[in-house]
Amino acid sequence: MILLTGGNGQLGTELRFLLNERKIGYVVTDIFDMNITDEVEVRARFAKVKPDVVFHLAAYTAVDKAEDEGKELAYKVNVEGTRNIAKASKEFGAKLFYISTDYVFDGTLKNREYYPDDLPNPQNEYGRTKYLGEESVMKFLSRYYIIRTSWVFGKYGHNFVFTMQKLAKEVSEIFVVNDQLGRPTWTRTLAKFIMYIAEHKKRVSYGIYHLSNDNTATWYEFAKEILKGTNVKVMPVSSNDFPQNAKRPQYSVMSLKKAKATGFLIPTWQEALEKMRESMQ
Repeated sequence: MILLTGGNGQLGTELRFLLNERKIGYVVTDIFDMNITDEVEVRARFAKVKPDVVFHLAAYTAVDKAEDEGKELAYKVNVEGTRNIAKASKEFGAKLFYISTDYVFDGTLKNREYYPDDLPNPQNEYGRTKYLGEESVMKFLSRYYIIRTSWVFGKYGHNFVFTMQKLAKEVSEIFVVNDQLGRPTWTRTLAKFIMYIAEHKKRVSYGIYHLSNDNTATWYEFAKEILKGTNVKVMPVSSNDFPQNAKRPQYSVMSLKKAKATGFLIPTWQEALEKMRESMQ
């Protein structure tokens, strides 16, 4: 049985639809029926479900709030919550899939992509708590998949694509930072990769993987593609023009080599964006 945490979030919703399409049984949880920060509650739920696979997607993802007002909650959810899930997974013999982030890196690497075994050095609280979550997974389990992703967008929930589309209806000119380079990730691609590993786990080794769509972009280039065909003018600016609470890595291009070596086919982010558009028509 599959246990899915954070099942009503952006990725969780996508994964639920994929599981439904493939007629695969699962139990979904959210904050209302399993508080992952409560170890007793987590253990009781695991005892009832007896999962053999856990997709742990629940997370505190308000990056800027995590620097101040949400700092305590980010730690409780991303660190203590993940520790509880990892401990319960070990006790009940479940394989754990943990979704992490490119924000575990500091963004200073320039001459190559980030590899899964590169040493993290998070520069904001969100990245720090997700990395501590990774450490909990590795501490308690030997059978785990940590999947780091970046710049997530999709049909469900709040994300950059919808933000740009909403702004395009309100203004004729949009300013977007052009000095942060990364890889956008469609939730559908990520959900399919999770399922691909789950279905091929006998030949896909445990450990850390990086998964995004192929090709790189700045936020400006991403916005230009999103608003292609509209009359809105997208203007490139520096990150200094848009100060934020949390420091973002200026370079977070993660290597897809290990993910591709599993045999999983990764579309470009441009292809993924177009596919998402088509699916919404």
